[in-house]
Amino acid sequence: MAGVHAVARRAASAGRDVVHRGLAALGLRQSEHAIARDASEYWEDSAGATWKADSHWRDAPVFEGNDLWHQIGARHLAMFQRGARMVQFERPWKRVVEWGCGGGANAVHFAQHCDEYIGVDVAPASLAECADQVAAACGTPFKPVQIPVERPERALDLIAGPCEVFLSFYVFELIPTPEYGERLLRIARDLLAPGGLALIQVKYDDGRWRSRPRRRSYKTGVAAMTTYRIPEFWQLAERNGLVPEAIELVPENELDRRYAYFLLSKPC
Repeated sequence: MAGVHAVARRAASAGRDVVHRGLAALGLRQSEHAIARDASEYWEDSAGATWKADSHWRDAPVFEGNDLWHQIGARHLAMFQRGARMVQFERPWKRVVEWGCGGGANAVHFAQHCDEYIGVDVAPASLAECADQVAAACGTPFKPVQIPVERPERALDLIAGPCEVFLSFYVFELIPTPEYGERLLRIARDLLAPGGLALIQVKYDDGRWRSRPRRRSYKTGVAAMTTYRIPEFWQLAERNGLVPEAIELVPENELDRRYAYFLLSKPC
């Protein structure tokens, strides 16, 4: 019976997605301000049924009975290390900034390789959880930075000094609009030291209408809000002062599908 209910929920979610994408295609889009307001309300409500899964907390149901929570961070660390070797990025990681640290799945792996780990998130509960997970994994100091959805640039005032590494995983698909993502790229550029390296994951638009940016009804489609065509994001990074070095595609994994990881550097 539980399986039947799960199938019914997925079907209902898919139906809502079709409706909202249809309305957006007809021009009935919400403004970035309205979507950001809804996003802020969503991430403030940590009691929501899917909130922990969306935030990648270790005790979320999606991670029960498996090692996926640890695998996520381990895979991303290995991916970053491959990219770093490819571009001969050999400097020490004094400071690492993770944009959207959630429950710490990435932080517990990356923090072991740096002198200070800075977690940026809109949810104070996730910052506290990430801090606990890092403390249990290693002795690297963790600095929590809470920012409002509507003003991500606030991070520039709260993070003193540059970082060598900037990370963002499973975040850009959650942001209000593709244009909002351009703001985040400028923040990454401003935070990175010259010669620094970023690894940013996006969900890509594969040309089908259902893979386009949704642009409405945030709370009913959190992980499907924002997508980019692969050349589009490459060019967006270039326009905002970052140099695309490589792309790694993951068409599907245990969590979702259509992931593109962009390795970006800041010119010296």
